[in-house]
Amino acid sequence: MSYQAFYRAYRPQSFSEMSGQAHVKRTLQNALLSDKTSHAYLFSGPRGTGKTSTAKIFAKALNCENGPTAEPCNECPTCISITNGSNTDVIEFDAASNSRVEEMRDIIEKVRFAPANSRYKVYIIDEVHMLSNSAFNALLKTLEEPPAHVVFILATTEPHKLPLTIISRCQRFDFKRHTTADIISRMKVVLEEEKIPYNESALKVIAQAAAGGMRDALSMLDQVVSFSEEEMTVEDALLVTGSISQDMFYQLSQALHSKEAAKALGLLEEMIQEGKDPVRLTEDLITFYRDLLLIKSAPGLHDLLELATSDEKFGELSQQVPEDTLYSYIEILSKTQQDMRFSNHAKVYLESALLKMTQVGRNLSQASTADQSVLEDRIVQLEQLVKELQTTLKGVTTHPAQPAQPEQQQQRKPKANRSFKIPTGRIQDVLKNATKEDIKGIKSQWAQILNSLQKSHAALLNEAEPVAASSRAFVLKFKYDIHCQMAADNGTFLTSFTSLLESLVGKSYEVIFVPEDSWFKIREEFIRQNGMKKHDDQMSDEEAAAEEMLSLLDKEGERSEDDPLVKEAEKLFGKEFVEVYDD
Repeated sequence: MSYQAFYRAYRPQSFSEMSGQAHVKRTLQNALLSDKTSHAYLFSGPRGTGKTSTAKIFAKALNCENGPTAEPCNECPTCISITNGSNTDVIEFDAASNSRVEEMRDIIEKVRFAPANSRYKVYIIDEVHMLSNSAFNALLKTLEEPPAHVVFILATTEPHKLPLTIISRCQRFDFKRHTTADIISRMKVVLEEEKIPYNESALKVIAQAAAGGMRDALSMLDQVVSFSEEEMTVEDALLVTGSISQDMFYQLSQALHSKEAAKALGLLEEMIQEGKDPVRLTEDLITFYRDLLLIKSAPGLHDLLELATSDEKFGELSQQVPEDTLYSYIEILSKTQQDMRFSNHAKVYLESALLKMTQVGRNLSQASTADQSVLEDRIVQLEQLVKELQTTLKGVTTHPAQPAQPEQQQQRKPKANRSFKIPTGRIQDVLKNATKEDIKGIKSQWAQILNSLQKSHAALLNEAEPVAASSRAFVLKFKYDIHCQMAADNGTFLTSFTSLLESLVGKSYEVIFVPEDSWFKIREEFIRQNGMKKHDDQMSDEEAAAEEMLSLLDKEGERSEDDPLVKEAEKLFGKEFVEVYDD
């Protein structure tokens, strides 16, 4: 007979030979013993975790001549025929290559026929998620109410692709990834059966590379055995699986902790030249730093270590690197691993990650120094504030007759003057030369201006309003002093605002900012000074403009019937429903 791969030759033939999956074995065996087996089962889980093997063992236990039994005998003609695949009553169906509805209808037509020489007719449909929607619909009714002699076992690695109507008609068993200990134990059985000497450290390397898949582990073991000469070594296992030695991990970690970026990148280049995959290397580095955290936090849990060992040098390395640094390393590598999924330049991402890792301690030190400096400045400010409060309290105690409110107002007033300087002269110049056409032109485009500005800039103008305009400048009134100050200090806002205004109005204006309280005072002063002008036929243009501005200022706050906002509101809701208020 030709040579068979390990994963085929040593496929488990009974529940006792299965590795792991205790929850699946116990449930199925109890159902067999109590004769409470279901008509449909769904086995889901990662590849190489024993789904199809379990389905065959269950079919043998159902049809064994000594059963139904918790363990098939593997000696009766029925068990032997199921093992070698010659039993006509146990049908294995590959949905990946037979996904059409025609193949499913062929199965359904044969379901009603009784088994030829077994107790049950068992249909094992592998990779069932590959069936088409029509095939699922054809299977649905038969799966819900099959004949009493039929059992369906569906196996899939992607249960989320199955219709819920199919899942709800099956007993579902989720297969878990095998632990490293389970994989190593099974490989020992295989090697002892084959009488091949082995190194347990090499088996650990293979188990780590298999990532929980028993079939993958046995395939790699087969490859390592073929590669090795007399006895397989750790170096052979590392070379065949593409993994990295512990010594290389140790050297790389030392270089990163010592901030030797050139050495770290050199080691990475050496590993890439040896054929190591950057994506796999990133995953192994995450596992290695996880092991260092485990050694540092729980030194007694040696069995949970995967890449590092409990050797003294790894213990010393874990004590040298702070926990925060290890957490930062894992976070950087995890983000790098995610970014690699969407790029063809995995090596560049890993090189960038190593450079970031060499900066971790330095960044933390700089952050600590910066935080200390901020705290020191804050302490000085608080001390100064305490001194000012003590001085204020002494003044109140010495002069109790003086009212507190005027003193606070006197202290607050200079602060207000310091915060924003009112351009009174420029505002009065605008009022002297103001025209009705200019202010109307700006107000007509005001809503468009607010909509076109950035949100952060438009927020400054929520409580602002143009109140006067000449041919060269206009006055913008702010309800709050802080908004006025922020707008005056923001050069980016001023540039974008004036440019937008010029593009919409068609003229270039200088913007003059003024708080609301100051605007009312300047307006009253302007009206008081210009309100006594005499009317005559020889009035100059400047005087006429001033008179027109006076009439506008006297009526400020009332919206003109020509206001575009009022017109739009009347158009939407009707003139009788619109009332204009001055806030």
